[in-house]
Amino acid sequence: MSLTKENILKETTAGLDIFKYFIRGKWRVGKPFLNPFYNDTKASCYVYFDNGTKTYKVKDFGNADFAGDCFYFVGKIFNKDCSNREDFIDILEIIDRELHLDLQDRNDRIRELKKDLGNKIKYASELEPAIPAEHVATTFIPPNTQPMTDAELQFWQSYGIDKNVLQLFGVVSINSFEGTNKEGKSYKLLSTETEPIFAYPGKRFIKLYRPKSNYRFLYAGEMVDGYVFGLEQLPTRGDILFITGGEKDVMSLAARGFNAICFNSETATIPKNIIRRLSFRFKHITLLYDCDKTGKEASEKHSKTLKDCDVKCLMLPLKGTKTEKDISDFFKLGYTKEQLMKLFCNMLDKIYEETMAILKSCEIDFNNPPIKPEPLITINEVTIGSPGNLLCITGSEGSGKTNYLGGLISGVIRKDGDVIDTWERK
Repeated sequence: MSLTKENILKETTAGLDIFKYFIRGKWRVGKPFLNPFYNDTKASCYVYFDNGTKTYKVKDFGNADFAGDCFYFVGKIFNKDCSNREDFIDILEIIDRELHLDLQDRNDRIRELKKDLGNKIKYASELEPAIPAEHVATTFIPPNTQPMTDAELQFWQSYGIDKNVLQLFGVVSINSFEGTNKEGKSYKLLSTETEPIFAYPGKRFIKLYRPKSNYRFLYAGEMVDGYVFGLEQLPTRGDILFITGGEKDVMSLAARGFNAICFNSETATIPKNIIRRLSFRFKHITLLYDCDKTGKEASEKHSKTLKDCDVKCLMLPLKGTKTEKDISDFFKLGYTKEQLMKLFCNMLDKIYEETMAILKSCEIDFNNPPIKPEPLITINEVTIGSPGNLLCITGSEGSGKTNYLGGLISGVIRKDGDVIDTWERK
């Protein structure tokens, strides 16, 4: 038996066994479950049987990137494109290797791919959920807030974010937090000087930020669809709107007079309907993501997805390391808002360079003026028609368009020497 798509479907119950292998946890066909491959907080992912293709497929209503058959799904996990022939062969080999189907002879293919591509390919046993189960609270007690300490204020101030900005965006300091995770286990977090806890506001949920802890983010409650941090703080109209990767970046930009928003993460789906509405309010909507690998890949992906919305992309001149990758780090390193504006203007210059080159041919050089066109049709010695150009005659009903056209035609067909008066006298 050879390694083909048909044989894999035959050996895996039309692809169902593949989904069972790669999607860990307790889930059932046709029932909603949390997608373990990103920060999913609302069960809206389904594995179902498609009667049209007679195969099992996945559909995540919370993330449009997860929608397709088992081959597309494995390609998504391992950063492979099903439409690319070589990538599709890799996907077949990954499935064969992982599920021990023994459909191919080259058993060392996956090991070679992993060696060549590094972290782009991982075995299913190596895959980890985006957020550990104990760090997602399904139910929680309203947290105890406290005034920010000098150390906490100093942390925010290092990014140029003062009390006024924190108050504007509703960010508070948390003394303690108690919640119950998906497994029904209760836990409690306490804020300390070395591990402070902050909270970003939300509707029916809160998002906790622990900048000095191993797991920096914790989600509690029901994460609503279309989470956009900073949307309520935007003016009615503006020139530039930045889309960043996180809440801290939004506030860091706002502290310097820029308009900015962020979604739940850089990899989160950006709703086109929101971008279209914002395009009526802002002249330039620009992605300003991290300079690391994840940020660059997300920028490229969103740029393609939002191309028809004229969304631009600006990459900062940073190294992409842990302490030097986003706009908050950009300002913390001493860069100014003027330098950011210069980067933005340089980006626009490159974008419009080709357009300006085309328009340059239309510029009038008064030292070398264009040749005066030969008059073909004139009114009161003013040229309104010249050879090689189109002439359009418009007017209301009964204004004489037909009579004027008749005069032009009679002038064209007249014999040499004939004098024709084309002026209509009333």
